[in-house]
Amino acid sequence: MNSDAKWFKYYGDIPRTLDYPDISMYDMVKQAKDNFGSYISYDFMGKAVSYNKFIEEIDIAAKALTVHGVRKGDAVTICLPNVPQAIIMFYAINKIGAIASMVHPLSAENEILFYLNESKSKLAVTLSQFYNKFEGLKGKTPVEKVIVTKIEEALPKVKGLIYKFIGKEPKVPTDPWVISWGDFLNSSREFKGKIASPSKGDDAAAVLFSGGTTGTSKGILLTNLNFNALAMQTAAASGCLAAGDTMLSVMPVFHGFGLGIGIHTMLAYGGKCVLVPQIKVAEFSSLFRKYRPNYMAGVPTLFEAMMRNEDMKNVDLSCLKGMFSGGDSLSVELKKKVDAFLRERGAKIQVREGYGTTECVTASCLTPPDYYREGSIGIPFPDTYYKIVIPNTNDEAPSGEMGEICVAGPTLMKEYINNPKETAQTLRVHDDGVTYLHTGDLGYMDEDGFVYFVQRLKRMIVTSGYNVYPSQVENVIDSHDAVMYSTVIGVKDDYRMQRIKAFVVLKPEYSPTDEIKESIKAHCEKSIAKYALPREYEFREELPKTLVGKVAYRELEREEEKKNAI
Repeated sequence: MNSDAKWFKYYGDIPRTLDYPDISMYDMVKQAKDNFGSYISYDFMGKAVSYNKFIEEIDIAAKALTVHGVRKGDAVTICLPNVPQAIIMFYAINKIGAIASMVHPLSAENEILFYLNESKSKLAVTLSQFYNKFEGLKGKTPVEKVIVTKIEEALPKVKGLIYKFIGKEPKVPTDPWVISWGDFLNSSREFKGKIASPSKGDDAAAVLFSGGTTGTSKGILLTNLNFNALAMQTAAASGCLAAGDTMLSVMPVFHGFGLGIGIHTMLAYGGKCVLVPQIKVAEFSSLFRKYRPNYMAGVPTLFEAMMRNEDMKNVDLSCLKGMFSGGDSLSVELKKKVDAFLRERGAKIQVREGYGTTECVTASCLTPPDYYREGSIGIPFPDTYYKIVIPNTNDEAPSGEMGEICVAGPTLMKEYINNPKETAQTLRVHDDGVTYLHTGDLGYMDEDGFVYFVQRLKRMIVTSGYNVYPSQVENVIDSHDAVMYSTVIGVKDDYRMQRIKAFVVLKPEYSPTDEIKESIKAHCEKSIAKYALPREYEFREELPKTLVGKVAYRELEREEEKKNAI
C-alpha cells in the first residue's frame, strides 16, 4: 500500500500507522479496567456500573458459559437490544475464545432459524418477550439451551421491583431447554479453576449479519483485531476521545456501528456507554439533559427525527465533543440542517460523516475535524487504504472518476461464513499484493484523497438509457425549504425502462399541497437533467425504515411493483 498517500497531508496530529496489540476484545476492555477501574463503564436506566464491577460480571458469565459446554470456536447467539446482558455476554463469550453471533431481536422466526443454523450456535440468549420466536425452533437448530433474561434483572433495585410489579415481561417458561438468566449466572459456581483468555488478534470473535440489501443475508465473520483496530483508529481519527467521556449508545449492538463504535471503542478507552435499548425520539431531550453526553453516533434518519422533536427545542448541546453519522448516506442538505440545529443549541461542533460496511466492522474513514469538503465522507483511517476501481475490474480509476469503492486495512472481515464463493468475490488480492474489500458501492476520490460516496452499485437507476444516481436527485430535493428528507426509486416503465419516483417527507410546518409539489418540481428542474427528473412525487409523513434505521427503499420498490401488477 502507498506509504505516502495523498490524504496524509490532512492528518494533522493523527498518526499514519498504529501499533495493534495481539489480544482479545476482552483483554482490551480489561486494560481499561486496570487503568480506570472506578470509572463508569455503562449506565442503564440510572444503574451505573464501574469497570471493576463490569469485569466481575463478565468473568461470572464466562465461567457459566464454560460450565454449559461452550469452548473456543463455538458460537453463541445474542438476540438482545442494548441492555447490560448483551454486552456482558458479548465480552464473556470473547473471553473464552467463543464467537458471538449478533441477531436483531425483532427478526422474524424464520430469520432467527436461519441465523442459528448458519452460525451453528450452541447456546442463545434473548429477552423473555422474544422467547416465543425461539419456542418453535426447538430441535431444528444446534442450540442446546436458550438463556432467557428480563429487563428488570438489569435495572436499579427500585425500578426493577416496579417493573416486576407492573408485569411488563412474560414469565420464563418451564422447559429443560430454557435456563433463566439468574440460574445461568449461578451455574458459574460449579466452575473450578481459572479461565485464561486464549484469544489472539486474528481469532474469530463475532458474526454480524448483513442487512441483505443485495440478496440473502450473509454472516460476516470478524476478528478481535478487526474490532480492536477499529477502536484504536476511531480514537485516533476522532481526535477527541478521553477516558470518562460519555457516549449515548443508541445504535444497536447487533449492528457494526453500534457494537464497534457505540460500545467497544468507548469501553476500550475508559468511556461510559449510556445504553439505550429502544430508540424513542421523544426521550432524547431527557437523555441529553440527564447524561450530558459527549458523543452520539447515528444514522441520518435518527438526526432527522431528532430535529423534528419539539422537546429538543431548548436542550443545551454544548456538552457534545463529537456527533458522527454513518450507516447510510447523509445528504449535503441534511448535514447543513443538522449542523445548524447543533449550533443553535450551543454545540461547537458539526456532524462528522464517516463511511464503512459491516465487512470492515463499520467506519473506515471519517471527516477530519478541521477539513470539511461538501459531500465528502472524509479521508481513510490510519493503516487504511482506499482505491476507486473501474466496476467489475481491479483497475484503479483516475482521480475524480466514478468507480467502485475498495478498502484495505486491519478491519477487513475474515470471511462470509459458509460462503467461500461470495468471500472470494468480495475480498480480492490486487496486483500490488494487497487484499481489498470490494464494497459494491459507487464513489470517487478527489485529487487530495477525500472520498465521496454516491450509492450502492445495485441501486443505480437506468432511465431512457441514462444512469441516474438517486443520492444526487435526493440532494436537490432535500435542498428545498419545505423538505425534511426524501428517497428516490426507479419504477418499471415500458417506455423509459425505469421512471423516477420521489417520496418526500416535509418539515412539520409544511402541509402536502399541490402548490408545494409544484414548487419542489420547479426547484428540481433548475438543477437536475431532464432525463433524471422525478416523474412522480408522493408525500409521506414518514418513510419505512430497516431494522437499523436506514430508509427501506426496497420496501418502497416492492410497493410500486405490487401497484403495477394490478
